[in-house]
Amino acid sequence: MKKHLIWPVILAFAAALPLAGCGVKPRVLKEYKSADESLTISMDENWKVEDMGAESWLAAFNQEETEGIVVLQLPKLLYAASIEDIEDVKGLAEESFGLSDLKTTVNPAIPGMENLETYLGDVVVDDVKGKGVVAYGETEYAFYSILYVAPRINGKKIQYFEDVCVTFKEEAPETASAVPLTDTILWFNGTCAILTKSNGWDYNIFGGIEANPLGVNIIQSLLDEWWDVTDRDTADDTMDWLLGEGHRMSFVDEMLYLEESGIAQVPVEEREGFILENYEVDQAEAQNYANWYTFYEEKGENAIGAWDYSRAMSLLGYYYVAGFYTQEESLSASLFLAQQIQEQFDSWDSFMESYFVGYEYWAEEDSQERRALYEELKAAPDSPYRLDFHMALEKSW
Repeated sequence: MKKHLIWPVILAFAAALPLAGCGVKPRVLKEYKSADESLTISMDENWKVEDMGAESWLAAFNQEETEGIVVLQLPKLLYAASIEDIEDVKGLAEESFGLSDLKTTVNPAIPGMENLETYLGDVVVDDVKGKGVVAYGETEYAFYSILYVAPRINGKKIQYFEDVCVTFKEEAPETASAVPLTDTILWFNGTCAILTKSNGWDYNIFGGIEANPLGVNIIQSLLDEWWDVTDRDTADDTMDWLLGEGHRMSFVDEMLYLEESGIAQVPVEEREGFILENYEVDQAEAQNYANWYTFYEEKGENAIGAWDYSRAMSLLGYYYVAGFYTQEESLSASLFLAQQIQEQFDSWDSFMESYFVGYEYWAEEDSQERRALYEELKAAPDSPYRLDFHMALEKSW
């Protein structure tokens, strides 16, 4: 998930919002509910709900579409890679709705909301100017932005905004029963903790994310987008490829091709020059291949095996969360693979070095950020890397 992935959707919606003048009418409030039913809020009974393009967002406007309220709910798990705190939410809203000349004002009462910040300011959408009041806050489940837009903001409209905010209710999806965390499960999670942490998820949870409706939706979407996994059959096929072939096979093919060219007889310090002289690559690529071949000489055909095994371990967790494998199937397959990993590597450091080289080979970029994250995780008090790499893995499920 890339940063600000949702902005184009919001910008497209916002661009169609006119802000020309409106009249003031007595307010009778009616409860409105988001499509996923995770939030409700009461607004003018005569307003019409608009589709915001996301099931957890809610927007309603008067018949002339001159006045309205937009509620952005940003579930923390779903937007972990792009929204870290209230400042990110403010930046998103300010850019999407052209908020400017903002001045702090009194926070409305919003049930269950913490870290509230509220502002009055200008709204500019598609060169049309208006006024707005926006409240930002968060719950344990999500970050929120509640924006009221109108041609003018006066005392009556501020009171209306406050009346709306006090009706806010959050109905977060229930959390499914998580796999109990044992040292064996934590060990499993350690094999893919770098990816889990990079996604903004929790390496103390099998699969990195709770198997509630939101988690299921996130993981199923991830599997579809990145792995073309949409059901049990495609899950099995992908796992078979990772364990039987993966990227380590193409890596070995390339190393054997270099070997046939005579690189094994070239001193290590001269291999970069040898590759530059014999292949159409730039200096960075030549250095990478020289380093990879030396690593291959030392480690053999399974040199980047940890790259494939780490991703297989993460997928086994995802398959459980997505509902493609049962808990028994995912955990038992993880145990079998974990024991194979213990046989092929002698420490967390050797496993991770193989993983980093595999990442560099696949991504065609350095692994500096992931290496730094590994060092950070090793120092964490709840780190899986505090566990003995060769500990006895026990079935407890």
